[in-house]
Amino acid sequence: MKDLEVRLPHTLSIEEVHRRIDRALEVAREQYGATVGPIEASWEGEVLSLKFTAMGMGFTGRAENLPQELLVRVQLPGMASLFAGRIREGIEERLGGLIAS
Repeated sequence: MKDLEVRLPHTLSIEEVHRRIDRALEVAREQYGATVGPIEASWEGEVLSLKFTAMGMGFTGRAENLPQELLVRVQLPGMASLFAGRIREGIEERLGGLIAS
């Protein structure tokens, strides 16, 4: 497993980041649930734990909702580590766009 860390700056309140992520998870479950399987996500304080399967590989991650940034850590299984750069870009584009002011 390879660890991938992405820091996404924002100027939103912690509550607004939390709300936007929750809504995005609802949409992801509706749109991708049939292809990636269950998307498990739970908040403990301001730390989101996430598990899902894509392309037959299990992914786990955490997102720490900080006052001025969202710190995302994902464990990339085996072959997925070959695409770490593309995965990073996807996180920056989609999640970064989600929390952009």
